[in-house]
Amino acid sequence: MRNGERRRVVVTGLGLISPLGNDVETSWAALQQGKSGIARISRFDPSALETQIAGEVKGFDPLQYLDRKEARRTDRFVQLSVAATAQALRDAKLEVTPDVAPRVGVAFGSGIGGVSTLVDNIVAHDKDPRKVSPFMIPMMIVDMAAGEVAMQFHAKGPNLGTVSACASSAHAIGLAADTIRAGRADVMLAGGAEAGLIPVAIGAFNAMHALSRRNDEPEKASRPFDQERDGFVFSEAGGCLVLEDLEFARVRGARILAELSGYGATADAYHVTAPPEGAEGAVRAMRMALADASLAPTAIGYVNAHGTSTQANDGSETQALKTVFGEHARAMAVSSTKSMTGHTLGAAGAIEAIICVIAMRDGVLPPTINQEVPDPACDLDYVPNVARRAQVDHCLSNSMGFGGHNVALVLSRWKDAA
Repeated sequence: MRNGERRRVVVTGLGLISPLGNDVETSWAALQQGKSGIARISRFDPSALETQIAGEVKGFDPLQYLDRKEARRTDRFVQLSVAATAQALRDAKLEVTPDVAPRVGVAFGSGIGGVSTLVDNIVAHDKDPRKVSPFMIPMMIVDMAAGEVAMQFHAKGPNLGTVSACASSAHAIGLAADTIRAGRADVMLAGGAEAGLIPVAIGAFNAMHALSRRNDEPEKASRPFDQERDGFVFSEAGGCLVLEDLEFARVRGARILAELSGYGATADAYHVTAPPEGAEGAVRAMRMALADASLAPTAIGYVNAHGTSTQANDGSETQALKTVFGEHARAMAVSSTKSMTGHTLGAAGAIEAIICVIAMRDGVLPPTINQEVPDPACDLDYVPNVARRAQVDHCLSNSMGFGGHNVALVLSRWKDAA
């Protein structure tokens, strides 16, 4: 607070590595074109699995961001975190110098962290207990993304890792904004990463009947809100936003991309994987975010939906949007970019917040591709198949995770006169 006024939190830098490209602009170009990043798994032979498709990050070289020794001692989800942060800091033109380092914090989320490292070491242990790596623990624990980002970029402020399944990085962004508002930091590097594309993880989701099995048409497998959806597509990615106190950003002459104006977070307290009737927890999260932003529902022009392409989520989220927005639900645009990126689990909230910022910057709303067979229970404007030119002032991004976690973020277009 300054003189009784709440500190405003703005976005000044973005970094993104996704199945659609290894930077923000490449990924954004693909999203505008309605391209899918889903393909047959190439990292290992998936033929024994029911689901043989995924959203892999392609051509990523951690040595562009870490030295060889550091890369060898970090899990892929940490490598993606560091890479996305490096991009975001470069985009923000922010150097973390010794004088500002204590006021720069990190909040990074992941749903399953270094699961690949964990499985590799279990296999090694079964063969010979002496073969377990001394780096196993620091490589696999979720907080190491935030820890490694801080070490790489000398950020000495508040530092935390968030774990709330598919809401993990949305929580990270919301808590980062609250940290700045509370005056505990001037800058927060906020985001998330996921890199769990290994056979046992895919097999586990298959056992839950959660994944699409459309192996013969990978690019059509993720089809949120479509009647023929048969599950989500597991993907990997990393995303980071540089969040700053408005006055700090102005003093250093930063280019401001957007404002993080609202944050809401709730729990369903209902079921480990299924939403309650009417998705009342998501309803409360969205209403909380709107109240935090001091906005009426009619102010929202675009919603980046959680939209997982599962039977349980899509109809429930549609109903929640109708409850929150009333008649306005049919007037505003809603899309699920998971139709193109797949579901990046704990990284999804950060990726979709970044997409909202770029959508407002360029006046383009990304589509929901694979909208072919209308589902009567999903009857809103999902920007079907083709991107749409439209300038909106406020976006809402939804994230929901196993365990009943709900997060809603409101991002607002920056106007110089604001």
